[in-house]
Amino acid sequence: MPTADRGVPDMGQRKDNMAKKKIAAYKRIQPDSRYHSIVIAKLINYVMLKGKKNSARKIVYGAFDDIKEATKTDPLEVFDNAVKNVGPYVEIKSKRIGGANYQVPVEVSKDRRLTLALRWIIDAARSQKGKPMRKKLFEEIISASKKEGLAYKKREDTHRMAEANKAFAHYARF
Repeated sequence: MPTADRGVPDMGQRKDNMAKKKIAAYKRIQPDSRYHSIVIAKLINYVMLKGKKNSARKIVYGAFDDIKEATKTDPLEVFDNAVKNVGPYVEIKSKRIGGANYQVPVEVSKDRRLTLALRWIIDAARSQKGKPMRKKLFEEIISASKKEGLAYKKREDTHRMAEANKAFAHYARF
């Protein structure tokens, strides 16, 4: 007697009902109160440690006040320029093909580019020692807007690695 008659699905039926990988639903973020920007709200959330959002706001808004004072321009323009300069266009992902691991260059989506840029700016600011986080974030945003600093260097290193592994780009579709 075939397995389908006993209530047990055979392989043909099972393939159709197998679980597919779900895509995570994005949580809508409210814009920040001062600049009404979702990107600034994300920056605040990334800076936040141990749920202390008010401290994170003070750090970010303080850094933006310092940017306004130092450059005499709109801090949003300087910040947007920094994020644009730091965001990578390609990154490498490891793919296992035939028993070998290849570093395959892959294009970066717009959302991931923003996420990586914010993460790299904050990590670069945190890696500096001896100053308050407000000053470190201020300096990193200014240097990133001038195409300098640790966050911009991280982007250049990522692009350099992707360029070096361009020969394996044909594996990206697998």
